[in-house]
Amino acid sequence: MIGYTMVGTTDLKRAERFYDPLMALIGQERCYCDEQVASWGRKDDDRAPRFFTGYPFDGNCASVGNGTMTAFLVESADVIDRMFEIAMERGGRDQGKPGFRPQYGDGFYAAYVRDPDGNKLAFVCYDARKSSASRT
Repeated sequence: MIGYTMVGTTDLKRAERFYDPLMALIGQERCYCDEQVASWGRKDDDRAPRFFTGYPFDGNCASVGNGTMTAFLVESADVIDRMFEIAMERGGRDQGKPGFRPQYGDGFYAAYVRDPDGNKLAFVCYDARKSSASRT
């Protein structure tokens, strides 16, 4: 259903430094990069969804939409914990520490951050195991 998602940035190099290690943790490669945009996904499958960040096409400043969020499906709570740490180290802002969200399902584990440009991101796992760590 989704071909790609794109979020705006005011500093592409900073955005690349923020997203490169996060995408690597979930097996997404840098697929494309020029002076306007960078993308991550699967180089071997151009039909798989990709994630982009870049300067807005119209040349105006990037702006963040209230209620807009990109959620990345992650294989485990441990990877989400690491992604959250990296996001905080790379200039992200905490919008919801890693943890179970039982209101969304028994195994729903997530963390919420804003990237350095203010774009909201979620790292989610739908079937995390409580026994894998001491999370509440």
